[in-house]
Amino acid sequence: MERIDGNQISAEIITELKQEVSALEGARPCVVFIRVGEDPASVSYVKKKDKVAREIGIDSRLNAVPESITQDELFALIDGFNEDPGVSGILIQSPLPSHLDELAAFRRVKPEKDVDGFHTVNLGMLCQEDEAGFVACTPAGIMELLQRSGVKLSGKHVVVLGRSLIVGKPVALLALQKKNWANATVTVCHSRTPDIAEVTRRADVLIAAIGKPGFVSGDMIKPGAVVVDVGINRIPDSSRKSGYRLTGDVDFDSVAEHASKITPVPGGVGPMTVAMLMKNTVKAFRLQQNTK
Repeated sequence: MERIDGNQISAEIITELKQEVSALEGARPCVVFIRVGEDPASVSYVKKKDKVAREIGIDSRLNAVPESITQDELFALIDGFNEDPGVSGILIQSPLPSHLDELAAFRRVKPEKDVDGFHTVNLGMLCQEDEAGFVACTPAGIMELLQRSGVKLSGKHVVVLGRSLIVGKPVALLALQKKNWANATVTVCHSRTPDIAEVTRRADVLIAAIGKPGFVSGDMIKPGAVVVDVGINRIPDSSRKSGYRLTGDVDFDSVAEHASKITPVPGGVGPMTVAMLMKNTVKAFRLQQNTK
């Protein structure tokens, strides 16, 4: 069994982006982070993204606004960054407070600055395999992990657990694409799928993004399958200083006995999400520069 090291692969991508950005003359890419409220997980995630952006040489702006912000006030903030020629990409840290319409906020970002890849236009471009659009960062990171780990999807059966807009749907579309690194046959499972284990046991590649700690057990895996664990779940753990530990959607120990390759949690898909956000920001910058 081989661990797919997301830390190592993301570091390779970050090094490539550093070189690309350092070779630029004049303006540099700029990403804006909009964080609503002080949710500890959101604060931590944005801090990490800000740190990586600065390491690469991407200008980073953090806008932390109170949880009491209204939808119209949030829209006005987004509109300002949409019209700012110095801003390459805009990221709205989710989840937003319940009184805000998250999907409407994603759609308010101009498609050409939607480095998160959640805008209706970018999802449509993904369906059409138009590379001018932006792919959501976690699915893009999963594909990058598989490619750089030598996993070929062509002719393989990929099973996706979860149908979210953030992971499940876009990663299924990516695996289906008519490209050398894709061309898979894809099955998407969700909460209404009967006998999920019967489906997962037929997967050559299993992508677990269902949001349930340890949901996938060893008896659900085909021998030699590749397993990608997207889950990041906080489990109470009194032995840890933080009071919790992170675990994925996969029971690592039992699944590792059957898998040929597997991503750990943490250190698997998570670092790739941040790296692909930066890759999207540099891409947005280049596309915008070419249209000036």
